[in-house]
Amino acid sequence: KQILVLGLDGAGKTSILYSLATNHVKRSIAPTEGINAICINTEESQMEFLEIGGSESLRSYWKMYLPKVLLLVYVVDSADHARLPVAKQLLHQLIQNNSTLPVVVLANKQDLEGAYCITDIHDALALSDIGDKRKMFLIGTHVAEDGSEISSSMKDAKELIGQLVLETE
Repeated sequence: KQILVLGLDGAGKTSILYSLATNHVKRSIAPTEGINAICINTEESQMEFLEIGGSESLRSYWKMYLPKVLLLVYVVDSADHARLPVAKQLLHQLIQNNSTLPVVVLANKQDLEGAYCITDIHDALALSDIGDKRKMFLIGTHVAEDGSEISSSMKDAKELIGQLVLETE
């Protein structure tokens, strides 16, 4: 029941995972060097999230884990306009050989000034080109102040991921 969490370094993968696991915000500043695994229990199921760091040296490992997962959660930094083309290229490369793997794209850091809105992220990542066969979702998220409760968009993302896991099992 593994869920793979990928995205460029600095996109907010670790902060999102922590927030999903605890329902509270804790911003992570240290980049993930290697792999971070977190189990999240919901009423319906137990989900194991596997996050692989997004630095260039770790991206070669991404594809090795794809065949073993139920779902891909891909996190992008909505305010990092310069790196969106790289994020797009990597996402398209990852999923080109697996036409059925469900994908949840989290357009993170929606609270930052200058962050692209959902439609701009959709276009920047060329999500329309990914095909109609797969289940694909795009949700805008942000991790607010430390210690506060997670935003409704994060709750929605958690609910959606849980639902997809149940459907895929």
